Amino acid sequence: MNTDTKVMSAEAAVSSLISDGDCLAIGGFVTNRRPYALVREIIRQKKRNLYIEGGPSGGDIDMLIGAGCVSTIIVSYIANSGYTQVCRRFREAVEQGAIQYDDYSLDVQTIVYHGAALGLSYVPVKNMLGSDLVNLWGISEADRKKHPKLPDKKFVIQEDPFNPGSQLCLVPTPKIDVALIHAQLASPDGTFRISGAQFQDLDIAIAANKTIVSCEELVSDEELRRQPELNSCTGLCVDAVVPASYGAHPSQCFNYYDYDSRFFIDYDNASRTQEAFDRFIAEYVDACPTHADYLNKLGAARLLKLRIQPGYGYTPGLKRK
Repeated sequence: MNTDTKVMSAEAAVSSLISDGDCLAIGGFVTNRRPYALVREIIRQKKRNLYIEGGPSGGDIDMLIGAGCVSTIIVSYIANSGYTQVCRRFREAVEQGAIQYDDYSLDVQTIVYHGAALGLSYVPVKNMLGSDLVNLWGISEADRKKHPKLPDKKFVIQEDPFNPGSQLCLVPTPKIDVALIHAQLASPDGTFRISGAQFQDLDIAIAANKTIVSCEELVSDEELRRQPELNSCTGLCVDAVVPASYGAHPSQCFNYYDYDSRFFIDYDNASRTQEAFDRFIAEYVDACPTHADYLNKLGAARLLKLRIQPGYGYTPGLKRK
């Protein structure tokens, strides 16, 4: 990497910034702007014992689980909505005890990420009180004490000091080693711009010790400085920028392309068994050493059909089942 730029290949970024046992937080939302190009590179490099902060998770994390990269996941939801209502490699791993997992409500998990971005060790919430999310723990306190990346408790319930008689649920914030984000635009100094919904991406970028951003388009620093009010995050929070057109495929990327229904259907079928999943990974990850190889496998005609129509923000007439 040159001293005046943070631009790197996916291979170099994953190799130099992600270590076995790291806590990863992954941006996007279920089937929307997921950093699939970076995730496929993690699988290629066979990173292991990763602790995943999932939030509203999708098939990219399911791929990491099926490929044996994950030891622990904290999640609120993991699916390819409309195709797989609960991701299959995740479900089997949980049922077989192959991974540790715990779950929070979706709103609590995003609040926790914001607390982490603010440098807080916990956030007080009411959202989970009175539900089984409080009564049932996926990871016991005893097991938590054995895990270097986990807080000793899932939460602590205490009386609200400013409203006696009312309870609060104190939820610990994660200590994120690396955040993975896909953006529409980024520049060599690390500044990036997300169009449309940003989800938890800004918070995890600020909270993480290191952040890798893949992008649809790499533009000059000067280009993003012309309209700084549109930028999502300063380059001060970013360690690597990875140019990756269609880097969120098969998920959608606002103002660029829609999600690939055919791919999600194929993945739903392939992820039903470990054997079929392994063949899927061999075809779409191992046999495609780079992101360019992956795009060539998909083909230009298929990718062009996913391009959004200006004025709509999506692809009218796209077959979604």
